[in-house]
Amino acid sequence: MGNSKPESRLIKAAGAVAWRPGPDGRPEILLVHRRKYDDWSLPKGKVEPGEVLAVTAVREVLEEGGARLALGRRLNSIRYNVGGRPKRVHYWSALVASVDDRAVPNDEVDQIEWVAADRAAERISYNRDNAVIADFARLPAQTVPVILLRHAKAVAKSHWKRADDRRPLDDAGRADAKALAELLACFGPRARLITSPAARCVETLRPFAELTGVELREEPSLYIHHQSSRTVPADSHPSIAALLSEAIAAGEPTIFCAHRENIPVLQAAALAALAALGVAQPPSDAAPGSALANSARAHSALANSAVAGPAQPAIPDLPKEWDDPLPTSGFWVLNLTLPAPPAPPSSATPAPAPASSAAPSPASAPAPTAPAAPPHPAWRRWFRLRTRPPRTAATPLPTAPSPPEAPSTPASSPAFLGAPVLAPEPTTATPEPLAASLMTPDNTTTAPETSDPSAPSPPRLISADRYDLTES
Repeated sequence: MGNSKPESRLIKAAGAVAWRPGPDGRPEILLVHRRKYDDWSLPKGKVEPGEVLAVTAVREVLEEGGARLALGRRLNSIRYNVGGRPKRVHYWSALVASVDDRAVPNDEVDQIEWVAADRAAERISYNRDNAVIADFARLPAQTVPVILLRHAKAVAKSHWKRADDRRPLDDAGRADAKALAELLACFGPRARLITSPAARCVETLRPFAELTGVELREEPSLYIHHQSSRTVPADSHPSIAALLSEAIAAGEPTIFCAHRENIPVLQAAALAALAALGVAQPPSDAAPGSALANSARAHSALANSAVAGPAQPAIPDLPKEWDDPLPTSGFWVLNLTLPAPPAPPSSATPAPAPASSAAPSPASAPAPTAPAAPPHPAWRRWFRLRTRPPRTAATPLPTAPSPPEAPSTPASSPAFLGAPVLAPEPTTATPEPLAASLMTPDNTTTAPETSDPSAPSPPRLISADRYDLTES
């Protein structure tokens, strides 16, 4: 007898607001035209059996629009009926890494179009898609993930008689590690990998390292028994707090793999590191209906104590699941904004001389030097890496910049990758017609995030999203 429960009839699907920087640095989003329905919509599709929702989103956008993605924060999901059955579509904000111009037309999509986010409402066919785009537009699109991962299932302690740090994954854990490689690649195809030296943590990240060619970095301080480890004393290694501070300040995708016992320590260290950088963000910045907005629990007291001034919270309210233990192979994705690169000094106007000293003579003037290095090399390096197509395990990392792709290569690097990448900071001067859809519940528009757009800002926590391999 068939399953008649309502959830058994639910059609599950996933997609993305896939964006790239436009000519002015602000996002253009990908819309697809389906010949069967003669409509314009966001790319999406049904979940395949056993597939995790995030993997569905990446696969469907590639199949429908030819775009390879790196997922950012979760967006509002939508629900509607199709043929008498309920359908729920989960969406992500997603940076486009590359585009295969030959992927369209296909069986479902005959055209694609890149539309400025503030003009998408004029083109889209469904109001429900407009709600997702409005959720995307209200917060910065450009984010970097810091991922806190609990290792996959290991051999039981009762069945292991040797040193704990050598206890390996069991059969289920090894299968999960392979599945994690595909899932983690959806968020950080070229993420830095920092792991506890315990065998069960190293084995959890090894498939991802082999898939992407990224080297594993073992840190003894991430091992739960590091003070009694057979390695050198723990105080000669960076502490957990130092590791999290380093990762956040670097502005590059980073995955930490650790243990059930110290995942909460990593969570608290991440909040404290953000607070120490001067984060001050009101909870109202969270999108309505999001986990951050609906949380009933205030952020960590540890993070609050690091902020100067008692009136400013360091971190917005966190998801209600923040304190719940992660299952094996579960992880948090902390989506953070990147520090805005300061404007380069103008070459036309020389810097004024100090008032207390005379201007240097031509003979004493310093000789011209080569242009200074970019003010945020880590940020730029991260974007270059993120916008490369994911590599397979059989493709070794190049030791020098790769030559241009041959015409037969499926993925082509679009010209937009050379454009500056700016976080889409909403302002009160939001162009029509999206301005109406960006109104807050009290009918006011989103305020500018800073009074000085040119001033660099510290990283901010945009969302804390929880994942595991059972989320299908």
